[in-house]
Amino acid sequence: MTDPIADYLTRLRNAIMAKHKVVEVPASNLKKEITKILFEKGYLLNYKFVEEGPQGTIKIALKYDPETKTNAIVSLKRVSRPGLRKYTGYKDMPRVINGLGIAIISTSKGVMTDKEASELKIGGEVLCYVY
Repeated sequence: MTDPIADYLTRLRNAIMAKHKVVEVPASNLKKEITKILFEKGYLLNYKFVEEGPQGTIKIALKYDPETKTNAIVSLKRVSRPGLRKYTGYKDMPRVINGLGIAIISTSKGVMTDKEASELKIGGEVLCYVY
């Protein structure tokens, strides 16, 4: 697999389109950090790290609105990819839907949202947009 982050986002996107309640993805430290951010920002209902086998998995419970049955995540978009990396400074931080969505940034201080990176005045690689 050449792009594990794109695979992670695609698995989430496919589970949302199929109206699944839980999705399992292979674990890595970067995927764990992205999952924690999505949970903290209210896009996921819950998550659990399962340490089985050499790699382990992440079980993610997707969040749906009980009345309209729509998912909390409308769109997941991969920005930086192995063939074309996208970096940004803290002054040029991308805004997703004028601040309603989040951009997940990989910085020297760890993985964080665009707002957190702007407050710390550090830039990094723009991994994905979520709204």
